[in-house]
Amino acid sequence: MTDPYKTAGSLAVAEERRVLVIEAAERPQDLQLRVAAYTRVSSDSEDQLNSFTAQNRYYTALISSKENWTMVDVYADRGITGTSAEKREDFQRLLADCRRGLIDRVLCKSISRFARNTTECLEAIRELKSLGIGITFEKEHIDTAKMSGEMLTAIFAAMAQKESESISQNGRLGVQMRMKNGTFIPSALPFGYTRASDGKIVIDKTRAPYIRAIFRDYVNGHNTNEIAAKMQRLQIKESILQNYFWTHKAVARILRNEKYSGNSLWQKTYRTDTLPIKAHLNHGERPQYFAEGSHPAIIDRSTFDTVQAMLAQRKERFYSPANRDGGIPLRVQCGYCGSRFRTYQENGIPYRICRTHADKASDCPIKRIPEAKLHSAFCRLYYKLKHHSDQILVPLIADLQTIRTRRFLWSPDIIELNKQISNLTSQNQLLAMLKQQGGVDPDIFISRSNELAEQLRAVKQEKSRLLNEKGDDTIARTQELIETLDAGPDFLDAFDGELFGELVEKIIVESNELLRFRLKSGLELTEKMERTVR
Repeated sequence: MTDPYKTAGSLAVAEERRVLVIEAAERPQDLQLRVAAYTRVSSDSEDQLNSFTAQNRYYTALISSKENWTMVDVYADRGITGTSAEKREDFQRLLADCRRGLIDRVLCKSISRFARNTTECLEAIRELKSLGIGITFEKEHIDTAKMSGEMLTAIFAAMAQKESESISQNGRLGVQMRMKNGTFIPSALPFGYTRASDGKIVIDKTRAPYIRAIFRDYVNGHNTNEIAAKMQRLQIKESILQNYFWTHKAVARILRNEKYSGNSLWQKTYRTDTLPIKAHLNHGERPQYFAEGSHPAIIDRSTFDTVQAMLAQRKERFYSPANRDGGIPLRVQCGYCGSRFRTYQENGIPYRICRTHADKASDCPIKRIPEAKLHSAFCRLYYKLKHHSDQILVPLIADLQTIRTRRFLWSPDIIELNKQISNLTSQNQLLAMLKQQGGVDPDIFISRSNELAEQLRAVKQEKSRLLNEKGDDTIARTQELIETLDAGPDFLDAFDGELFGELVEKIIVESNELLRFRLKSGLELTEKMERTVR
């Protein structure tokens, strides 16, 4: 007898469940994991380079020893700080290959080798985890693929960041002490100088003549644009000049650089105390130190002082307060007909007007513009760039670098270098397998492994050099733009012709309400004109 209180649902629950069994195409243990390793050393010292080679050798042998592991590559950065991921080329290459689906697992010696910036570390881990890629940190015994992995990583990453900040602070204190007692030797030297075997700064006899020519040309009446154009022409046939961007600002920096007179002004810039570490121009926030006769002079003191006086006179002549509101040659172009704007005055008020509109108003609808509106629009644009360059210009540089790399990734030279990288990596794997099977003498293994690691490093360096060479100067010009903004005031209470000339190539009048500013870097930004209140 059927229970009247039982529902169809109750009967359904009571029925025997049928389970369909689908056999696996292959067992999990048979799946091949594509494994990569990431290594990094912090300096170019001999001990660190030995560590670099040893890490490459270790991971090649480790991955090759696992039956279900297939080695993808050993991604290695050397001589580069871990405080910023953007500066580590192979780290970025690792992330790119992970995004392309080429890697299943990443091995790393420790979290501090992976990243010392907690935020960047967790961002990278989370991104890779979302792609199904786990990271094994050997020292901390952490697998980010597991539930507790991220929490433990965050703890250790914070500790690594604190350690990095402490090391940086101690290093800065040491640098400042050397600046105070006059024994500081900078790591980066300006064009025209090199370092002797004992570490002292000496004149580079192959490059110094170009510096003397720049100063001589300026004294003889050539401006920075003319000198930059000359250097660009020389650059085509002189290989020694080809890794530099010879812009008018680069020439101006050379002319103002006190180091060419044999003196040094230290701490023109400073770095923040906390991560991410950023460099800022020193406007009095930190003490500066002047060391007279710190190294040999390329330019004699008389010539250097003459050039500084000429630079000051030019600035006074063209950018004096009397000329700030007028007399500044603004390049203004009509966005409708393409004509240049000319200047005229009416009742003492300067205006800009399209030449086509001035000749026949019906041929072009763009009306005259009070010059004061152009000035105020620039001031507003400057404020936005000054206070939002991290959102506008810095991402632009990263995008330009990505585009440049992609553009030349498939050039014949790069393809050939990629083949060499693949071949050397395969040789490394084969050598590790032979070592594991006892087929090669340990001394021969170490020697050949070191040789392969050095060859691989050299090929990767050549690839990086070619990628940098093939790019245009847009990145350099954008960086110059950022430097100009960093050096400028927080806001403009009046139009500044000097800043305008440094930042803007020309103004394009799109309509009677909208202006388009073309910056020196090639970036174009729009700004609305203020309406006239009647």
